[in-house]
Amino acid sequence: MSKDTSCKSCSFYEDHVVNAGSAPADAGLCRFNPPVSQPEVNSRGLWPVVSANDWCGQFEGDAKAA
Repeated sequence: MSKDTSCKSCSFYEDHVVNAGSAPADAGLCRFNPPVSQPEVNSRGLWPVVSANDWCGQFEGDAKAA
């Protein structure tokens, strides 16, 4: 049986919470790298939004799931 190495099982994945509107049920934020800066000086940085089933080479097992 293969180990689940998708974003939803990674320690750097956080469920996507939206202040207004709604986010797809399988969306989350990747907290591996710092937020991406925005072109406007007064804009906040944004964390990359990923699908729960995405994957990357930086996967680290979720300590919460262990």
